[in-house]
Amino acid sequence: MSKTFDLVIFDCDGVLVDSEMLSARVLMGMMAKAGLPITPEIFRNDFLGRSFASAAARAEERFQRKLPDNFQIDYRSQLLLAMRAELQPMAGIGELLGRMAVPYCLATSSSPQRLALSLEVTGLDGYFTGRCSTASEVEHGKPAPDLCFLAARKMSADPASCLVIEDSEMGVRAARAAGMSVWHFAGGAHVRAGYRLPPDVVADRTIADVAALEIAFRENHLC
Repeated sequence: MSKTFDLVIFDCDGVLVDSEMLSARVLMGMMAKAGLPITPEIFRNDFLGRSFASAAARAEERFQRKLPDNFQIDYRSQLLLAMRAELQPMAGIGELLGRMAVPYCLATSSSPQRLALSLEVTGLDGYFTGRCSTASEVEHGKPAPDLCFLAARKMSADPASCLVIEDSEMGVRAARAAGMSVWHFAGGAHVRAGYRLPPDVVADRTIADVAALEIAFRENHLC
């Protein structure tokens, strides 16, 4: 029997927009130039699904070195340029959002500036006006539940009746910590490139792509 959901909370990067491999390319290039080369595995473990502040702290601990001054500013500048030129929405996500039958919103570890550009470039901004929450609004980002709780509170929803759509370990952990149902979206390029959830992080359901997400939404009367 399907569960009744009153709110769907989408992550942005890796769910609404196919950004993670683009982010990895820019970051890995900059880290290499700074003498702190990271592998795809380190990117997945330390950066994917985290706020930049949290990820940077992990990188500094790993290398026992501080990142160069202005690294975060320079990274965001280069990433935004790459996003403006290359970022794409997940195929079919706009059409699906247009068919939603229940309230929805997004909750992301991205900065407000990056989120705004992501939605503008991909043409998804109109779907999320007044429906966005970012890690800048909470004390503890993912994997803490704070961001999930904030999104639910803004939409006047009971956390127990929320469904979260996430692609990363940190996002799934955050949803679990908030007592929300969570589906793992596996349609991003980073998943096709080998990203997997750790064995101890288990979603309620794995969704292969947007077409499969629409089928699952229809089964649960969400669109």
